Amino acid sequence: SAEPVAVQGMGYNVAASLKDNLNSLTGKEVFISLRSGKTYQGRVKSVGDHFIHLEKIAGKDFYDALIRMEDISAVEAKFRGLQ
Repeated sequence: SAEPVAVQGMGYNVAASLKDNLNSLTGKEVFISLRSGKTYQGRVKSVGDHFIHLEKIAGKDFYDALIRMEDISAVEAKFRGLQ
């Protein structure tokens, strides 16, 4: 049976800022949950001091989102895969 295997170079750093954690996920597929309860799924394109640019939004072909850092309540990313 398949066992979960760590994705090379992926992980959270709880001692770092949200911005630094998001920067480490640049180019990766993530789920961003907002305080409002809305969740966006997309690829982290870039991270600034106040905003994150999420591209290739799931379910909305050709759409990107600009999300305020202060509105983010959680970030989910895939750190393990089946092999």
